[in-house]
Amino acid sequence: MIVLLLSILVLSACQQMDTPIAESATAQVPSENLEVAIFAGGCFWCTESDFDKIPGVVSTTSGYIGGTVINPTYKQVSAGRTGHVEAVQVHFDKSKTSFSKLLAAYWLTIDPLTPNQQFCDIGSQYRSAIFYLNPDQKELAEASKKALKASGRFTQPIVTEILSASEFYRAEEYHQDYYIKNPLRYGYYRKNCGRDKRLEELWGTEH
Repeated sequence: MIVLLLSILVLSACQQMDTPIAESATAQVPSENLEVAIFAGGCFWCTESDFDKIPGVVSTTSGYIGGTVINPTYKQVSAGRTGHVEAVQVHFDKSKTSFSKLLAAYWLTIDPLTPNQQFCDIGSQYRSAIFYLNPDQKELAEASKKALKASGRFTQPIVTEILSASEFYRAEEYHQDYYIKNPLRYGYYRKNCGRDKRLEELWGTEH
């Protein structure tokens, strides 16, 4: 019984710790250096994990954006009932990285050729998209997409959307830092979804 109670307390603590940690991390960066970007690249567990590896990224938050329902739930979004996209809000330190660098890193984590799908996850809620928060981000995102098209790497159209950011809704706590809380389940999901295999096909060793 004692072991069970301790397990419950530890689990509860893990589920409640994300917001304070994220707030603490962003608080350590001067406000003038802090900027926000929002990217959708399929399952937000994977997108969050990929962006957390980038130097200069202060915190990441999994959530939903682009739909019509207020405070949507994962069940609603994953069923494709709300118009939302699974996305990740990225806080980054402009003195250590830039939106342009995040864009360059983002492309290598997605399949930009397949509409309304990322790897094994199918539906418009899993499509790839860049959500800009200001005119500068829009210009940089469009230039980045145009450069990828002009590179000649792909003969197929680049279908990743560039959209104005609407309200971003934070996902349920068990989704935050899922890859850290549940490394075995996350690893199993990522492998079986074929994400890294497809990324290697598209980008080679760059990803």
